[in-house]
Amino acid sequence: MSGDLGLPPARSRRELAERRSSQPRKRARRVRALTPAALPAAPLRRNAVRRVLRKLMTVGAMAGAAALLVSTSLPASAFLPVSSGSSASATTASLSAAVPAEAPAVQNMRVDAAAAAAAPTRDAYTVVSLVQQIATKYAAAARSSAYTNDPNGTIQWPFPVPVPITYGFGPRSVPGCGFCSTFHEGVDFTPGSGVAIQAIADGVVSKVEFDHGGLGNNVTIDHNINGQKVQSIYGHMLTGSVRVVVGQMVKVTDEVGQVGSTGASTGAHLHLEIHLNNTPVDPFAWLKANAN
Repeated sequence: MSGDLGLPPARSRRELAERRSSQPRKRARRVRALTPAALPAAPLRRNAVRRVLRKLMTVGAMAGAAALLVSTSLPASAFLPVSSGSSASATTASLSAAVPAEAPAVQNMRVDAAAAAAAPTRDAYTVVSLVQQIATKYAAAARSSAYTNDPNGTIQWPFPVPVPITYGFGPRSVPGCGFCSTFHEGVDFTPGSGVAIQAIADGVVSKVEFDHGGLGNNVTIDHNINGQKVQSIYGHMLTGSVRVVVGQMVKVTDEVGQVGSTGASTGAHLHLEIHLNNTPVDPFAWLKANAN
């Protein structure tokens, strides 16, 4: 024993005993292994129940997934009972016979005969150009057939179609009109109030007068025709209708103004004058000879 402790050999038992008493005693601890029998019974039962529930949940989830797969991949007719000896075609025929083969109703529209026969009421509205209006209104006028107008000419009459002429150039007598001249220096056209007046040829506006003297609202245009100075004067125009200003260059058929009754006038008309070298000439005769 002394050899095991690494001490010198004891001389006597008493010394050996003293040595043993001086050494610390090591107490071996005995570990008792817990056996299932030593555990409480209640926790064991709970653990067993949990394991069973886990297994049941796993099995249920797998069964649900399988049922979902079958329901989405197989037709509904696959679960119908089929008698022995019958085929799939017989099953289909029986299903078709069970459903009534009624054709779907087709939509249609019926129109009452009275409604179809009734014609819609429409306004008697038509669009007529100014030229057509003038031509229709004055087609039967006695003086309007005395001349024609070429809408493509370089010299034209003051209106696109012939209109009535009430007074011509020269001496005249107007009973009951103290302000009317006894010598008429122009020609009076009467297409109606508000009708547009066109320039008879290309030129430059040299005078514009408003409510001035006997001619009322009037415009003078200077022309150069065949090397000769020609002036055309348009009188008695409607107030506010003048479309040109002094110095403006105009083309044949450009609108100068509208027919009115300003100045010394007894009714709506255009008083047209033609001056050659500042001398009045008969506008009717000059236009008949030069309009083209």
